[in-house]
Amino acid sequence: MGFAGPIGLKGIPIIVDPSVTAMNDSVCGGLAKDLHYKHAAWGRDFDAWKITDLRTVKAGDRCPLCSEELYEKKGNELGHIFKLGDKYSLTMKVSYLDEKGKNCIPIMGCYGIGLDRTLASVIEEHHDEDGIIWPMSVAPFHAIIIPIKYETAVKEATDSLASALEKLGVEFLVDDRQERPGVKFKDADLIGIPLRIVVGDKNLAAAKVELKERKEKESRLLDLDKAAEEVYRIVREELVFLSQ
Repeated sequence: MGFAGPIGLKGIPIIVDPSVTAMNDSVCGGLAKDLHYKHAAWGRDFDAWKITDLRTVKAGDRCPLCSEELYEKKGNELGHIFKLGDKYSLTMKVSYLDEKGKNCIPIMGCYGIGLDRTLASVIEEHHDEDGIIWPMSVAPFHAIIIPIKYETAVKEATDSLASALEKLGVEFLVDDRQERPGVKFKDADLIGIPLRIVVGDKNLAAAKVELKERKEKESRLLDLDKAAEEVYRIVREELVFLSQ
């Protein structure tokens, strides 16, 4: 197809995009392998049976109506097809006659928004190189508590914080696995829980815990006795904002 062109083409209609009519020094196929014409000009070397809008636009092209530049933005199809089989056609006694006059039950399907595609669309829009960044309104949990070592004073502080968050209605996880802190942090980033609370001996010496929002790069210290209220405030404010 790279050697096809309008010059000398016979037997089929030539349809061109309006942009072709502005070309007066172009290159086109010469209707033979490895043959091209240079300096081809519309109206002199070839005409068209019809001029119509055929071109696939790209970012930077000008709008023919307002002359502004076109911009591109990646999208994601939220709906998808559900395969229903004959479940509903049998229930509703739907049938049709085929070309041989035989009574047949149709196979059904529908198009709509499903949970799995919705979650995939959210992740497509909210992620970084480390994993998911769940918006608070759809996150499986609002917060995750990560004790550096789930024992002694750290365990006591973790359990106290968990109890306070539960009373406030904050949904959370406690990562009490016997794993290195780096593994726990990496897993928390991967699954994308919005708030990460780290409880460790070093900060507990000053009665503080570390709070980091998944969407932010920096963490900050909170007083242990005020941490639950601060987490609750962040959760409520973001839920209100996302519901507007």
